[in-house]
Amino acid sequence: MKFRSLIILNAVLVSLAIALVNFYFQRDVFYLIITFISSLIISFCFFYFLMERYIYSKIKIIYKLIHHLKLGKDLKDNLGEQISRDPIGDVQKEVREWAIDKKEEIDALKNQEKFRREFLSNISHEFKTPLFTIQGYIDALQDGLIEEDPLLANSFLNKAANNLDRLSYLIKDIDEISKLESGELPINFQQFDIILLINEVLESLELKAQKHKIKLVFKDKLKGHTMVFADREKIRQVLINLISNSIKYGNEDGKTTVRIFELHDQILVEVADNGIGIDEKNLPRIFERFFRTEKSRAREIGGSGLGLSIVKHIMEAHQQTISVRSKEGVGSTFGFTLEKK
Repeated sequence: MKFRSLIILNAVLVSLAIALVNFYFQRDVFYLIITFISSLIISFCFFYFLMERYIYSKIKIIYKLIHHLKLGKDLKDNLGEQISRDPIGDVQKEVREWAIDKKEEIDALKNQEKFRREFLSNISHEFKTPLFTIQGYIDALQDGLIEEDPLLANSFLNKAANNLDRLSYLIKDIDEISKLESGELPINFQQFDIILLINEVLESLELKAQKHKIKLVFKDKLKGHTMVFADREKIRQVLINLISNSIKYGNEDGKTTVRIFELHDQILVEVADNGIGIDEKNLPRIFERFFRTEKSRAREIGGSGLGLSIVKHIMEAHQQTISVRSKEGVGSTFGFTLEKK
């Protein structure tokens, strides 16, 4: 045991020192041996009592406290129980693990604080822009623009209405994310044909795609029905968000392709485009709220900036995954899984 080895070592060193000092004065080998043995016994008893009473017992308590804290037990329970035969070594190990855990917790808290600041800054900016725009149009109308130029006044009213719509979408999306995170928005699982749903979504977005000169393609390599178990309307929302984004950020005369693949117990759905793509450094943040890879163009296109964040929350609520592969100037591919039924 390391504890007893340390005591013996200290006792031997002290005893040897005492014996050598006595030998220096007495010059008697027998007296040297007697002195060494007696000093060794006394030193061992002294060090054992000192370390056991004032050091070792305290370290055992510290170790047990740390051990119980890590296990989440009551600190008053079972502190007298024997946990380890080497508490000194275990204390070092436990404290090191505790320090690593605390550092990870501190780093996580710092990241959360940074995210909170960014979120508040982003949401303030997202609300401020349309509100200031609406305020400008209303001020112009109040200054007599309606009588001076009715056509321009009507144009201002239409623009103010568009900004109000943007605010409405923003509030709706924030509310939906909040409910998804808190579990207030239930997931209504049901069995349905994912191929049929994809065709419905593509048909509903056909006019939008034509307007942007984007071709929509569905490559269905699976024959017959492909049944999945999920919330049909939530998955419709996921598909609409992903396909709409591919249209918004696609190149003129580009293409958006939807594919499905059958895995062992899942169905993989991919939405790929040959649009502007995403810089690799931005990929880890693509699902963050309000994160825009190309702010100027994204603001021209519109949207709340929360679409991909909602998509991620929906997939997490289904206990499924969503991923993205992208290369700037080449295109992006978003893929998500669903439970096969």
